[in-house]
Amino acid sequence: MASGGGIAELGDVMQLAFVPRDFDAAVKHWTEVMGVGPFFLMESIHLEGMKYRGEPTDAVFDLALAYWGDIQIELIRPRDDHPSIYSGEYADVNDGPHHVCILVDDIEDARRVCREQGAEIVIEGALGDSRVIYVDPGRGPGSLVEILQQGEAGPGLFAMIKQAGEDWDGSEPLRSLG
Repeated sequence: MASGGGIAELGDVMQLAFVPRDFDAAVKHWTEVMGVGPFFLMESIHLEGMKYRGEPTDAVFDLALAYWGDIQIELIRPRDDHPSIYSGEYADVNDGPHHVCILVDDIEDARRVCREQGAEIVIEGALGDSRVIYVDPGRGPGSLVEILQQGEAGPGLFAMIKQAGEDWDGSEPLRSLG
């Protein structure tokens, strides 16, 4: 874990996330060129109690997860134009990194640290018993930080995805998680 205060004190980056213009081409690039995979697809996600800048939103998105060593790679496909970090000002990152993710044990402590650093919470919500906030520490597109307090199933799911990539033979590059 980093030291010296600030948001980095919450934990190490465990994920690089992208919102590619062409989701299928991105999967193909990551699996065939980079050799990262397989990706596990979760479709039609809507966070419970999802808010964008404090206002409820009905944004829906798909995501695919794989591991490159210890770093999780996330590819996101927005399903609509409802207000979110996947449309509007945060969407235009030219296929570059959209956000990073850190895991925390206490989302409320993370909120406090972010507030102290002047970071704006732009998205918040829950997926089952997992809680998440996305914060803008003030530099705009490409510098968002996802802060995730995993629920009970999270560690096992991430471990399964990571293990699938350890001896991956290139087959079934995109697999559905249902």
